[in-house]
Amino acid sequence: MSFLNKIDGWRTKVFVWFGLPVIAAIGLMMGATDLVPTWQAKNGGGTAGTFTAVHEDCGRRNCEWRGTFAADQGGGRRADVILYDAPDGLAVGGTAPARDTGARAGVFSTTGGSTWLLVTGLTLAGVAALVAWVVIIVRKVRGRRAKPVAPPVSFAPSR
Repeated sequence: MSFLNKIDGWRTKVFVWFGLPVIAAIGLMMGATDLVPTWQAKNGGGTAGTFTAVHEDCGRRNCEWRGTFAADQGGGRRADVILYDAPDGLAVGGTAPARDTGARAGVFSTTGGSTWLLVTGLTLAGVAALVAWVVIIVRKVRGRRAKPVAPPVSFAPSR
């Protein structure tokens, strides 16, 4: 707990007062909204259907397939969705079995993958950052209240 009592350096202050809230906000906003849908897909829940690949968007580190999802029963359809954990070998116009669990931006491949780990880790990081930030704030506030006011020190010679 000595770290909480020694928030001295400028780097530490920047991390505590700006970094932790940013990590908490990103983790909770990005991860928590898709946490339940991701776990439902991992456990085989949601609406079964077929994903049809329309185009592939590639960034610096990864690529993702976008396309349409059509439910097997009930006629439900979602356009311009991402296929999370897309199988290898998917091509434009190709299809893959998928599950719609209500995730914001996409549907999940039935072949499985690690998206649930990423979303869970992101959410846990956000929760941990939020808890750490709140603990630090509470300790700082309590520390300021608990400090006794000492009488001023006098440098006058004593008799």
